[in-house]
Amino acid sequence: MSWDQGRQGQYHQGHDQQGQYDQYPQQGYGYGYASGYVQQPDPYGHGEEPDPYGHGEEPDPYGRARQPQAYGEVSAEYAAAGGAPAAPHGWDPAEPPSAGEPDPGGDTAEQPLPAPEESAPRTGAGAQGRDRYFDALRAVALVRVVTYHTFGWAWAGLVFPSMGVMFALAGTLMAKSLERPALKVLRSRMRRLLPPFWFWGFFVVVAMLIHDWMPGWQIVFWIVPVGDPPGNQWGAQAWEILWYLRTYLWFVLLSPLLLRIFRRAPIPVLLLSLVPIVVFQYVRQPPYDRFGSALTDLATYGFCWLLGFAHREGVLQRLRPGPVVLASLAALALGGWYAFAQRAAAGTYDLDEIPLAQAFWSAGFVTLLMYFKAYYDVDFAWLTRFRRLDRIVTIFNGRAVTIYLWHEIALVLAVPLIDQLWKVPAFEKWLPLESQWFMFGIGWLLIWIAVPLFGWVEDVAARKKPRLLP
Repeated sequence: MSWDQGRQGQYHQGHDQQGQYDQYPQQGYGYGYASGYVQQPDPYGHGEEPDPYGHGEEPDPYGRARQPQAYGEVSAEYAAAGGAPAAPHGWDPAEPPSAGEPDPGGDTAEQPLPAPEESAPRTGAGAQGRDRYFDALRAVALVRVVTYHTFGWAWAGLVFPSMGVMFALAGTLMAKSLERPALKVLRSRMRRLLPPFWFWGFFVVVAMLIHDWMPGWQIVFWIVPVGDPPGNQWGAQAWEILWYLRTYLWFVLLSPLLLRIFRRAPIPVLLLSLVPIVVFQYVRQPPYDRFGSALTDLATYGFCWLLGFAHREGVLQRLRPGPVVLASLAALALGGWYAFAQRAAAGTYDLDEIPLAQAFWSAGFVTLLMYFKAYYDVDFAWLTRFRRLDRIVTIFNGRAVTIYLWHEIALVLAVPLIDQLWKVPAFEKWLPLESQWFMFGIGWLLIWIAVPLFGWVEDVAARKKPRLLP
């Protein structure tokens, strides 16, 4: 994984974005600007040296309290306002909104443990409440992901670093879950994550096989994605987003050890988590392969994951506002400066192309969001006064995995659908078929169709009764 001038343009930390190795157009991946779906040419034609990683192209690797409060807890005002009780959850892809409900399958690992009697009382919420502040952050993050994949705006990551936010929320929930035996937690996470991935992957793999993909042994990464699953150029727009699930899975597997280390020296460990990405930039770069990409992503978002630990453990709440704000602004300044300083080499100031900038900008931005929650005990209880908005936030959080996995396919399918509308004279005259905003709307329509069609898999994975909507 190299970020020198000769290779930085190749690196594409696609994350909520466009894939880690930039083989695709910056805007819309060939489906943007109402130009119709354009299948990308396969740069690895017959007779050329095959890709050693089985892709057919470059691989695409690319939760509070006065005392620590469980993510998902809300204030009494929220309950009084009519918020429906539900168990806490984060977007952790492997944790559905009602993970605290009795498990029909009898897996006691899924039952949250009660707080010890001697622990300080939690403030602001009951154990069965939902924290709408974090729910709202997650919903905004998902909207931003879809927006970026539609328009490809380089400044989107500066406005809201979605993936850093989601890793921090998942880290908070993971720290809470590790109050239970680690092996049971890991089993729970794997059970909740993999079935939705397998269900989605079945359609993608079969479609790629039909379009002449010849997989090698690397197809095992479609079973357990500890490395980037392989694929061909035809299906790249679908599988390029899997870097997030791979990185999340590694964070989950490492969390029992990471949490133990973090508890020994929270602030030093949190700060030192930014060192690896600096080392990768200036000292020694990871190999340019799927596992090197995993190392880079872990280094890029490790601070955000540990920040989730800091929230759950009450570390943030004990810090003074002044130093936290100053340190956050310094990280933002460094990340923003580095992004623009590397603009010539990377060809863009897009944070997703520049891992060091992404790491520091996300660290500063997410720290402010999490500290605001920890210090002021914000819960967004006012959302219950807006029933439709509150309902949408609930659906986003209950079907976050489904929305994330299927949104790229929805955007791809939007293009041939719009192409058909051009054949109807009335639609051609009165509808803005050439507008990317119209494609954005069609994409969301298809996403909302996918949610009831495929979202039930998340319920099955959680051993719950399947529902069309959460």
